[in-house]
Amino acid sequence: MAVVRTVLGDVAPEELGICDAHDHLFIRSAMMPPGQELDDYDAAVQEATLYAEAGGRSIIQWTPYGLGRRADLMPKLSEETGVQLVAATGLHRSEHYDKLPDQDLAELFVRELTQGIGDGGVRAGLIKIASGFHGLDKHTSWVLDAAAEAQRATGAPIGIHHELGTGADAVLDRLEGHGVAPDRIVLGHLNRFPDHQVHQELAARGAFLAFDGPSRANHATDWRMVDCLAALVETGYAEHLLLGGDTTSARARLATGEGPGMPYLLTNLRPRLTRRLGEDVVEQIFVTNPARAFATDWK
Repeated sequence: MAVVRTVLGDVAPEELGICDAHDHLFIRSAMMPPGQELDDYDAAVQEATLYAEAGGRSIIQWTPYGLGRRADLMPKLSEETGVQLVAATGLHRSEHYDKLPDQDLAELFVRELTQGIGDGGVRAGLIKIASGFHGLDKHTSWVLDAAAEAQRATGAPIGIHHELGTGADAVLDRLEGHGVAPDRIVLGHLNRFPDHQVHQELAARGAFLAFDGPSRANHATDWRMVDCLAALVETGYAEHLLLGGDTTSARARLATGEGPGMPYLLTNLRPRLTRRLGEDVVEQIFVTNPARAFATDWK
């Protein structure tokens, strides 16, 4: 039976509820400006609480291995706020790390998905990886191949950071070539490359498409996101769409920064989408589709 693997244990897909399908409560990176890291527990609690008060039920945290995902704190945060959290294993682009892991990547991913992250026993429910700009470099290919091996061993979904929204076709080609079904793949940051034809071609192949904005990191194309979603709905691909906030800096939080933060998805974006797409489609994007995308018949 397919279930969603949260930090407090496996839950039925219908229990996921309204879902922020791509976000970060905790993240540190060698590329982040000093002081913009997300590593403050109290601030994370405040942000998740505001999200819950706006009607949010679940958050998929896409922070992978080695970037301060704080799996040790996530069960406590989930219990305190009532928000269900899904943690990630996987690996980001090489420039985010001072030191890359020297162990077998596929074994690492499988262990974190099935046994737990570190010694705490908190299991990941997603493999998060990253592509190169308009293609696959050596690091990307190494990580993609490991993710495919781990996916085949566990059934876990794979979420991909696409550099400036590009290279999704190459990622799909390689993962499918390794036997990963497209409906196990979530293509992220597609609002950063707002080409309707490309989006429709990706959806036609069966993958999920994640539009992760509004976010300060995505502001240059966020204004086109609603048009991108509408074009996909109008061409019959509503069942492939996901939305997330992708909060990647302390400044971007609503609770302790300048916003817009996680609640914006529900307080501002959701009403706009409802007026444009209708209530049934918006329910599908926030509730039905995440339940399908992140539920796994775990091996």
